[in-house]
Amino acid sequence: MIRWALLWISIAITTVGLSTLVFITFPFDRNGNIIHHYARWWAKIQLLVSGVRVKVRGLEHIGNEPSYIYMPNHQGSYDIFALLSCLPVQFRWIAKKELFAIPILGWAMRAANYISIDRSGKRKTLESIKRAASKIREGVSVVIFPEGTRSRDGSIQPFKRGGFTLAIQSGVPIIPITINGSRDVMPRGSMRVRPGEIQITIDRSIETAPLSLRDRNVLMEKVRQTVERNLV
Repeated sequence: MIRWALLWISIAITTVGLSTLVFITFPFDRNGNIIHHYARWWAKIQLLVSGVRVKVRGLEHIGNEPSYIYMPNHQGSYDIFALLSCLPVQFRWIAKKELFAIPILGWAMRAANYISIDRSGKRKTLESIKRAASKIREGVSVVIFPEGTRSRDGSIQPFKRGGFTLAIQSGVPIIPITINGSRDVMPRGSMRVRPGEIQITIDRSIETAPLSLRDRNVLMEKVRQTVERNLV
């Protein structure tokens, strides 16, 4: 509980500090690239306070394409910290619209050019996906959790179709990512933080450019098999 309390004190202090820097930087950084570096340091600080290390393999699989869609499994809250700290590239999170309504955090997310998805209805979801696909085609890489939520037991949950619709409409490669160990640090529903190691495996990219929505289920299965293959 002491480490959990220290973590939330750290998150509160660094979030306020980060938001102050975002406020100062935003007029000169409308694309969010500098703000993304702030977020990386924010994540590194939380990992340090928690006594959590991140080990990465497969960085060589991130090529020179203008943009990618990174698709990791979702074991726990520390996936956010781990991915921010270890992916040495510019990317934006795709997140549900409700998160953008949170005071301070939501404003910082908008300033960083994170992409919101409105899940309140099928029509609004499809409109959100079209807007997101347009940004990705312009050269913005994104991270999306295809399961949509954190796993309760560490196993990979059924994938949602939205991320794969987005990938096919944008026509950019998917890079599957497997996260191991974050559930041991803080399982879903737990308030306890355990020091440890998170392992991230970045696999080879999967092309989407020649595909149509009729190929969506095949693409989903291919990504799922890749992620599961590296799951410990």
